[in-house]
Amino acid sequence: MAETVRAGAAAPNMDRLGLGRLLRAREAGVFIALVVLCLFLSLATDGFLTSINLLNVGRQISLLGIMAVGMTFVLISGEVDLSVGSIYAFSGLVAGMTILAGWGLLPALAAGVAAGGVIGLFNGLLSTYGRLPSLIATLGMLSMVRGAALIMTNGQPVTVNLRNGADPGVLSAFTGMGQGYLFGAIPMQLVFFVIIALIAWFILSYTNFGFRIFAVGGSAKAARVSGISVSSVKIWAFVLMGVLAAIAGILGLAFLPSSQAGRTGIGLELDVIAATIVGGASLSGGEGTILGTILGVLIIGVMRNGLVLMGVSPFVQELMIGLVILIAVGIDKWTSRKTA
Repeated sequence: MAETVRAGAAAPNMDRLGLGRLLRAREAGVFIALVVLCLFLSLATDGFLTSINLLNVGRQISLLGIMAVGMTFVLISGEVDLSVGSIYAFSGLVAGMTILAGWGLLPALAAGVAAGGVIGLFNGLLSTYGRLPSLIATLGMLSMVRGAALIMTNGQPVTVNLRNGADPGVLSAFTGMGQGYLFGAIPMQLVFFVIIALIAWFILSYTNFGFRIFAVGGSAKAARVSGISVSSVKIWAFVLMGVLAAIAGILGLAFLPSSQAGRTGIGLELDVIAATIVGGASLSGGEGTILGTILGVLIIGVMRNGLVLMGVSPFVQELMIGLVILIAVGIDKWTSRKTA
């Protein structure tokens, strides 16, 4: 049994080698697909390779990427979270409403992040001690959190501005998180994404928690026999997911300081799961890397950006994203069967 746990932890060991990680077939394939897609768009459009557009793509994928990093931990542990879109909306609204209530920036941000963490905690408890499949638990939480946001706002939009009572200094700092630029060129949302991705990579590759995530996803029974608290690991994965979804929601509101509980974040969970799976995370657990997730997010973001530049209808864009999801899940299942 212990040998199985060691095998489950082989992925983070490979990550430490750097070169071995880059040469893994799944990630190499995603990288090649990204390069081919970029080459095609550079030939098919005039503005794709401009610095302005590339930085715009970086900003557009940042919020999706932050949540996809959290989903990587959840999928590796063998679970799934469908409530991220609702957490995104709810946490952003909590932060925005507390700012309008006169709170300082840090307390308001802490309230929003804490709201996401608490929801993630409930997801974890329902999926472990409650013995509900995470698909069902988080699907129910998706509706509950969305309903709580509608009740909290009475179904009305929340706009964070001076007219509604926001402190000028707090408002300036808050909007700077979403609309500002580092060195006058790099969007702050992209900066947050890069920092979070680096921290997550370190946790997944160099810490005991990262080892346990892979061990639990690879074989929960073997991990339990080896002394790992499977329930605790999964709960912490859900809490991390909730915190990162909350951060993304707060940054989203900081970029566009108006949010409506009934619309914000609808369907976002599908893009998050799609990007993570495209990047190599397995629905059966035990597989996935932060590098792969970043590549998957780039595939989704570049595709959306390219389709817009080519003037493709939004309806066709949704069809294309759905096709990418089917292909990614198919590759995941076919690869799993071949390995078995």
